[in-house]
Amino acid sequence: MDLKIDKKSKVILLSVITDSDDKEVKEISLDELERLADTAGADVFCRVTQNMESPNPATYVGSGKAKELKELCANNDIDLVITDDNLSPSQIKNLEDEIDGPSVIDRNMLILDIFAEHAESAAGKLQVELAQLKYTVPRLVGKGKDLSRLGGGIGTRGPGETKLETDRRHVKRRIDSLEDKLKEIEKNRMIQRGSRDKSGLFKFAIVGYTNAGKSTLLNGMTSAGVLAEDKLFATLDTTTRKYTMENGEEVLLTDTVGLIRNLPHMLIEAFKSTLDEIKYSDALLIVTDVNDPEYKSQLEVTEKLIGELGANDLPKIYVYNKCDLGIVEKSNSRDKMQAYVSAKTGEGFDVLESLMYNVMNENKRLYKIKLPMSKLSLVDYLYSNTSVKKIDYKEDGAYIEAILDKKAKGMYKDYIVE
Repeated sequence: MDLKIDKKSKVILLSVITDSDDKEVKEISLDELERLADTAGADVFCRVTQNMESPNPATYVGSGKAKELKELCANNDIDLVITDDNLSPSQIKNLEDEIDGPSVIDRNMLILDIFAEHAESAAGKLQVELAQLKYTVPRLVGKGKDLSRLGGGIGTRGPGETKLETDRRHVKRRIDSLEDKLKEIEKNRMIQRGSRDKSGLFKFAIVGYTNAGKSTLLNGMTSAGVLAEDKLFATLDTTTRKYTMENGEEVLLTDTVGLIRNLPHMLIEAFKSTLDEIKYSDALLIVTDVNDPEYKSQLEVTEKLIGELGANDLPKIYVYNKCDLGIVEKSNSRDKMQAYVSAKTGEGFDVLESLMYNVMNENKRLYKIKLPMSKLSLVDYLYSNTSVKKIDYKEDGAYIEAILDKKAKGMYKDYIVE
């Protein structure tokens, strides 16, 4: 089945602004929703907002606004209404009944749709399908509509739509099957990570907001050939490449999935093995589009998600990208390692590489170790978790040269001779 839509869906963006909301933040969120809709192939007709104390628990908006929305949709051939807030199954069903015609999807369903369209690898497709089943299917079933609606346009795409049936037990079996397959993929990824660890090469994860230029940075530094487009979530799969510095030292760079505010929890859960590349790295290159007026808030979202992923303690280098397009405002932070670069032109790469080298020197170094005969069992750990450059066995023990990180240095501090 062709997953692409034949024409641009004409959509209305809908948002409720409550008394407790920051209106400026809500406006930024709507701007982002419009970019998401554009990425999905939609033609945004207009935005509709309503100020209320809290969203209507039944229909999201009030009855008067629902009638206004119904007329607006009918008079302008609207195909779809996308809400900036995430809705319950009953809210979606009731709102659709009120506006009588266009389908309704929420922000999470839109993001899932974009992931479904951009998933290329087998693992990526499995991860997206799992997230869609856990989030989207209950909402489609809740509408009393046939699950065959999947595959009919924005908010309905997905690698597994031909497998879906109305039988909830079938869906449960499919979820169990996907989780089993992803567990196998996770095992393989752990083996790959183990191999990279044994190489002794320092690992930098490239992280940041979607469309900040992460893939362009990886391409610029390593000629990786990763798809880099001016779209949200253009790449979903991690890519690792070796990068050789000017001094000949080699490191590993891993491009990761883009982050976004209110990233659906089920996507974080489904993409756990992919996102884990972040916390299993040795340091982070946090890429930010410094040309974007909202770069500060995007950076806050990125840092928050890094913390949720358990990677807050890793060394961080802040890479302010797209400086060739201009800089909104330079960061005056003195407690951050930062580089202003253009991933597209290579400007600033020398500064970035210098910071990377400093981080490596702070965290890994070549040490000489002497293990007495009674401690030769510790050699196995060195081979499994560090880069052993040389080893000589003598009568009084083993003389070893190995590159140790802080953890290994702490473990072997009693045996380090130089």
